[in-house]
Amino acid sequence: MRTTTVIGTGAIGTSVALALTRRGVGVHLEDVDRTAAKTAEAMGAGTLAPPDRQVDLAVLAVPPAHVGSVLARVQGRGLARAYVDVASVKKVPHDDVRAMRADPVSYIGSHPLAGTERSGPLAGRADLFEGRPWVLTPSEVTGQGVLNRALELVALCDGMPVVMDADVHDHAVALISHAPHLISSLLAARLADASEDSIRLSGQGVADVTRIAAGDARLWGDILRSNAGAVADVLEMFATDLDQAVDALRTVSDTDPAKRRRAAERLDELLREGIRGRSRITGKPGTRRTELATVSTTISDEPGALAELFASVGEIGVNIEDIRIEHARDRARGVVELVVRKDSAAELSRWLNTGGG
Repeated sequence: MRTTTVIGTGAIGTSVALALTRRGVGVHLEDVDRTAAKTAEAMGAGTLAPPDRQVDLAVLAVPPAHVGSVLARVQGRGLARAYVDVASVKKVPHDDVRAMRADPVSYIGSHPLAGTERSGPLAGRADLFEGRPWVLTPSEVTGQGVLNRALELVALCDGMPVVMDADVHDHAVALISHAPHLISSLLAARLADASEDSIRLSGQGVADVTRIAAGDARLWGDILRSNAGAVADVLEMFATDLDQAVDALRTVSDTDPAKRRRAAERLDELLREGIRGRSRITGKPGTRRTELATVSTTISDEPGALAELFASVGEIGVNIEDIRIEHARDRARGVVELVVRKDSAAELSRWLNTGGG
């Protein structure tokens, strides 16, 4: 691939452009938001100058509901030899492509499962897709050359291609992305009018659960509307579990010992199910959560302290799989949680507790 046009310079579009530019691909940028496009250009993501000939690939980094209309428009211009979208919902774009009478042969749907709660071009990163799944949803008429071009795009961005049916994809992301975002938003909304005393007591737990609620409301509104049925299915199952949890909490102090026991058992069961589900996911491909352990240590809030910790851990041969930092309120220190393999956790803990020596 020599040339591409990225249409839409939000976080994902800019990240795609930065990744391709880093690999030497000529990138042209388009966006109805001229300020965003200029920002992406200033970041080195590409050029606002239009291509002087047909590009190899056009990447449509626009909301799901706009994919069909944008595709029809740019295909009418003969912009590219192949077209791919990167929207997080796939059934709606596939249907809209036909409704807009765009050419489905030169188009393929895709969804890189990487992102950030921040929006706009400044949230773009060239390494955003490294090691992350990138779903491709070809239709029955997608050309083989178009699929090959999409696979090349994923490879250039260091993603991991996964070919999937559009409906299967939408139900999957409803469970692992879209419903969690809405649940996070609903919980975060409870904080909007909370007392200052409650907010002052908040720590890393509520921050972790509500982190994704900071995402762009307009973008996420479009995503939820585009995948409404699948998200509603997940929320119905969640509501059943939530009703059971509420009932158990109301009953756990009942005067009837048998009812108290059953309520306590149900609460324990819900918590165990949560642990079982959580153990199936991990931040690093190829590693099961059950193989990992967390080791905590304090660190001073000074320049270079974190880099020094990483370097020291590396010297004893321990690989850090994941990391979380919690800043202590009103103190110049914080807590760093290092996720490592279980077989090295005890050694690392002992090393940290003896002062790193």
